[in-house]
Amino acid sequence: MTGVPRIRRQDYGILIPPALGGWEPTLTVTVVIPAHDRQETLDLTLAALSAQSYPEHLLDVIVVDDGSTTPLRLPEIVPARTKLISSPPGGWGRAWAVQAGLDAATGEVVFVLDADMVPHRQHVEAQLRWHHLAPYVVALGWIDFTAADGPLPTQERVVRALESGAEGELFPLSPHRHDWAEQIIHDHDGLRTAPSSLATRIHVGATVSYPAALLRSIGGMDTSLVLAEDTELGYRLTQAGAVYVPDPESRAWHVGLPTAMRDFQALKRYNDPYVADRVPYRRYLRTDPGRQWLVPYVEVTVPAGSYEDVRATVDSLLAGSLPDVRVTVIGPWDSLTAGRRSPLGDPLLDLRLIHASFDHDPRVHLRTSPGPLPGPLPGTAPFRLSVPPGWVVAKDTVERLVEHMEEHDLGTLCVALEETAEAGVTAARLDRTAALSRAALVSGPGDHPDDVIDALFGVEWVDRETWGVRRRPALYPPRKRPPSELAQLTAAHQKEIALYRKRTAALRAELAQLRREAGKNGRDAARWREKAEAWRREAVRLAREQNRTVLRRAVRRVRNLAFPDN
Repeated sequence: MTGVPRIRRQDYGILIPPALGGWEPTLTVTVVIPAHDRQETLDLTLAALSAQSYPEHLLDVIVVDDGSTTPLRLPEIVPARTKLISSPPGGWGRAWAVQAGLDAATGEVVFVLDADMVPHRQHVEAQLRWHHLAPYVVALGWIDFTAADGPLPTQERVVRALESGAEGELFPLSPHRHDWAEQIIHDHDGLRTAPSSLATRIHVGATVSYPAALLRSIGGMDTSLVLAEDTELGYRLTQAGAVYVPDPESRAWHVGLPTAMRDFQALKRYNDPYVADRVPYRRYLRTDPGRQWLVPYVEVTVPAGSYEDVRATVDSLLAGSLPDVRVTVIGPWDSLTAGRRSPLGDPLLDLRLIHASFDHDPRVHLRTSPGPLPGPLPGTAPFRLSVPPGWVVAKDTVERLVEHMEEHDLGTLCVALEETAEAGVTAARLDRTAALSRAALVSGPGDHPDDVIDALFGVEWVDRETWGVRRRPALYPPRKRPPSELAQLTAAHQKEIALYRKRTAALRAELAQLRREAGKNGRDAARWREKAEAWRREAVRLAREQNRTVLRRAVRRVRNLAFPDN
């Protein structure tokens, strides 16, 4: 996309926003307000929107009634182009209502504002100026909370306050704040130095604006969620390449305290299972060993090859110290038909054996092309690893590679495996999904993808020895006898060795007897000594050879049984 700014990681400092009131907007914006039983605060939200500094002809408003007990109505003071719709049947909740508004929106920017928010006069303008600078910015407003322990102002008073610049006098300020979000923003220079996995955490849906095309490209809201929908949406926006820009000049009042402040522990208890399943960044929620999740941390692809190569590679990936991995083997699986064939002479034999090995393993998917799994908004893994078949990884390889990428916030990490004159460099490659997505958003004609990724996040090459990647064993899968059979064979050799020991002892006893007889017969002493010495040497030689041969044979057989690859 020619002319699109290339923001490196989260550093949106290359964007220079115009001063409020000193520029000419061109983008249209649809403000979507989900509402359930909030008529009184909704009236104030609409009054404030009617007095915005953003051009009236570029702004429209959609209020979505999410099954209110008493149906909502539009009050007297509303923006010129405001309409009220009802959530469609089939669902309920804030995500369902926001999605209904998104489906009806016509603006180039979708601005989501909760029905208990009273924006300042330049609230919309402050966020929209960022959207004029880059098409992948998600702009966030700044929230002040009210004590809400007194009567609410009228619509007329809200309009007068906005027109006179006295919005700060509308409500008493509550001491409560989004301390955790503001702390993250403050500690990371307005979020400019925040790593990708951290920036997504400050996505709060009470006041936020999105490029409509970007929001629709990821499927909009996850309408299966009731609560936790903002956390999940923020994660998917990050994977789509979004950059988050919090703007302190886009201020708004939140009338009363949100649920997160009133009952944080109950909300966290409810949200954690849903967030754990859908947001891999929340590693502290995925501590249970052996669990599988809807959205994995690392999505691995292995191209189909020989049966032994593919199985060795996939087996090593599944046995790693990072269990939060999903493996996809890419191959022409639709070519495997059930017709008559020669089982051993089948030209697709290797493909069939791979299919037989992994078709019923829930951790492995067999697909004809890479990409996200089919289904309603499954989300994509934050990391994508590709490994050529025939290479195996150490137990901690994948975990270490991901940790290295996170530590340096890299876009791509390539592991050089080998180089040949025919094939060039063969490599395993770990990509950050957000980097791939943003590179696609900003690339122009003739741009090499890796050059763009390097400019946006950074590309690094490493050697395979340091990271524990090697060729598969010559014999794979390994052949191992059952432990019981190995024990039986070992016991049999022990009996054979004991028998030879007994025969050696008998020869030594016979030799001792001969020596005694030789001592009694002095005339034949020399002859008996010579004969006895010959027997002794023969007995020792026989004992040594038999013991050495039997022991060597037994050790060799035991070693071959226990270590068949050697």
